[in-house]
Amino acid sequence: MGVALPRQIPRRWLHSAIPLAVFALLLVYLWARNLRCGSGTQSCIAEGPPPFQVQQQSGPLEGSEWEEPQCLGPQGMLGRMMRPFRASLNPEGDVELSLYLAGWRELVRFLTPLGSIFAFATSEASAKVTDLEALVHGPEAAHYTSLGTMVAWERPEIAPPPSAEASGSVTMLFLHRALRWSQLCLHRVATGMLGGPDAGVQCSDAYGTALAPHHSWFVRQAAHLAFLAFPGRGRLLELLCPGARETEARAALARAAGTLKDVYNRTQGLLAERGLLELA
Repeated sequence: MGVALPRQIPRRWLHSAIPLAVFALLLVYLWARNLRCGSGTQSCIAEGPPPFQVQQQSGPLEGSEWEEPQCLGPQGMLGRMMRPFRASLNPEGDVELSLYLAGWRELVRFLTPLGSIFAFATSEASAKVTDLEALVHGPEAAHYTSLGTMVAWERPEIAPPPSAEASGSVTMLFLHRALRWSQLCLHRVATGMLGGPDAGVQCSDAYGTALAPHHSWFVRQAAHLAFLAFPGRGRLLELLCPGARETEARAALARAAGTLKDVYNRTQGLLAERGLLELA
């Protein structure tokens, strides 16, 4: 005799819910795999050597013959992303919100075409950027010029927000965590060695460090499946810094990751000083 199910969970519902959950995860995987393979001109087969080959497994990324590639220039993807982020770090030790958000806009444009997992991470970040921009340009804009002024204004005894979702500080915390994942991922792609973990494994580990603790079980599983379709390191470097040699692309990406790290560390310190790292 089988075990009777509780009345509030009909047997028919259970029988249909489990296959639907499995089917949903399968769709996420196929969607991610399709984005990697392209529109039909490239098949999903085992890839050969990446476009750029590392000649040495150790040593500095930049040598005496290294020249700044175009991707770091005024019109390059990395250059457009780095400049506003750098400028957001003001001499007073604060973070200028308008420039920080401008950097995030460029980071979203930079990451989204690289694959489903980047689109997965940046779609939420883009929505958070829009929310915070509404405060920066809203009726209380004078209180949202920097991270410091925003946190001071949003203290509960001064201006309690109508809900946690409406808090600029909470929105900033979401972006702060996503920036950490982006920085870790780009840094590991830039510095990974031949014979070691590929970019997908390293960025998946970075996700586990920076974002997974704050995501639901379903989101974590969807992210895990999307990482299976992650481009190889050589392909990523070619996309991030087109036309550059691997050593140049790695050095450029390491510089970009360094800029993100500087912004992250400044923001981390300010949020920690005010006890806001566990706000949400």
